[in-house]
Amino acid sequence: MSEKLKIKLSIADRVYPLTIDPSQEEGLRKAAKNIEQLAKKFEQNYAVRDKQDVLAMCALQFASKIEQKGIEKAEGTDEATERLKALDVLVSSKLGIK
Repeated sequence: MSEKLKIKLSIADRVYPLTIDPSQEEGLRKAAKNIEQLAKKFEQNYAVRDKQDVLAMCALQFASKIEQKGIEKAEGTDEATERLKALDVLVSSKLGIK
């Protein structure tokens, strides 16, 4: 089993100590940086000063992106399935298969 790593991440002026697998460090640091950047953007553009509101807006933004990707992926899968069915019908008709 790999050695755990202790790191500290700063989000919304608070420090969060974490014990993680070393393979998670880069992703967590990037995520914290993205949250900080988005929070700063919300504070500047919408004059929001309450950190809880800013973090809620960040959470909504990130969650909606994930959900939208899932919707787009499902729609792409449905479209591909329909195209494959149409292709199967075409090939079957040309081969005389019922």
